[in-house]
Amino acid sequence: MTSSRRAYVWVWLPGQTSPVVAGLVESDDQGRYRFTYGRRYLARQDAISLYPSELPLRPGSHEQIDGALPSCLRDASPDAWGRRVIINRLTGNKGEAAGEVDFNELVYLLESGSDRIGALDFQLSPTDYRAREYQDATLAELQEASAYVEAGEPLPPALDQAIQHGSSIGGARPKALLDDRDRKLVAKFSSSTDLYSVVKAEFVAMRLARLTGLDVAPVEMARSLGKDVLLVERFDRVRAADGWCRKIVLSALTLLGLDEMTARYASYEDLAHRIRAEFDQPGQTLRELFGRIVFNVLCGNTDDHARNHAALWDGVSYRLTPAYDICPQSRTGGEATQAMLLYGLERRSQLVHCLAAADQLGLSHAHAREIIDHQLATIRDHWDAVCDEADLTPVDRDFLWSRQFLNPFALEGYTEA
Repeated sequence: MTSSRRAYVWVWLPGQTSPVVAGLVESDDQGRYRFTYGRRYLARQDAISLYPSELPLRPGSHEQIDGALPSCLRDASPDAWGRRVIINRLTGNKGEAAGEVDFNELVYLLESGSDRIGALDFQLSPTDYRAREYQDATLAELQEASAYVEAGEPLPPALDQAIQHGSSIGGARPKALLDDRDRKLVAKFSSSTDLYSVVKAEFVAMRLARLTGLDVAPVEMARSLGKDVLLVERFDRVRAADGWCRKIVLSALTLLGLDEMTARYASYEDLAHRIRAEFDQPGQTLRELFGRIVFNVLCGNTDDHARNHAALWDGVSYRLTPAYDICPQSRTGGEATQAMLLYGLERRSQLVHCLAAADQLGLSHAHAREIIDHQLATIRDHWDAVCDEADLTPVDRDFLWSRQFLNPFALEGYTEA
């Protein structure tokens, strides 16, 4: 098991297909982290800051006030699912015992797969880059491996490397990474605890969001071991003649200067201020953001937390990534709240509050209503066709319609033109 208290941070610079060492991250006995750029990296003419607000491009060590791992590095670390994979592999613990494991953050960075989201990787060596690659695996093998992890059972050696490839991506549900010729995909699997087809519900939401005109990651459905699999095309990879270029991805949590303990304070209002100040094409970006807020409310995606929004950083400017993880959440009653504040302390999942937030995003009342009415019409007009495309059962359609999608609580108080 990896127990090092230091890791070298490698980065794929914009347009490059191989990584270079950017610097060193270390932890001390008190669990405080510090990062230092390498002298050779600083001397490069094409060097960029990994994130100017936290790690400006200058000599000397960088340490956060609270000693935490810099958020731009934490964005490259696995979240709930990837951590379960790593804990399972390193300890064999399951259930509550696995929940009690508390590794140093560097363990997760060094033990997760190298094809992680974004353009960073973590190595023990500053000179010898060795990707923690995986053996090619079929969807069926990946589905089988995810079932072992869900059950808290040790992975058979034959499946270990296959599922490790997906250990570096975020989220709480079973998933893995796949290569498909000129595409790289995230495969999201059904869970044994699902009360309805969650992956199909996400497919329907993502497809409808795209039909409304939002910038959304392409998706498709597949089958494996008799179960549904959602395939999402990655937006942080670009195919080049000599390999793959990678793009730095920064979560909204990082952009807002927050962490897991303060994530509840994340607000679209604050994100809008950041977009105005530093993003490329801020006006267009704010309109896109407003559209995503509205669609989350209309489809019942209340899991719109700040790690489910992100920006691409190229060393010059920021721009929103395509939308991802638009997944309707199960709900029994009418009232619901968004994970991120809409404006002020308001987070209730209603169109009237989306309208109230529009001004903070630079949209006129009329333009905001135009976006809302267009989305309402698009969802109604294309609902049956997209559900047919997903092969959604009548039971699941009834379960999702008016409960997740177009819940009466969301529409309460709003009158369409």
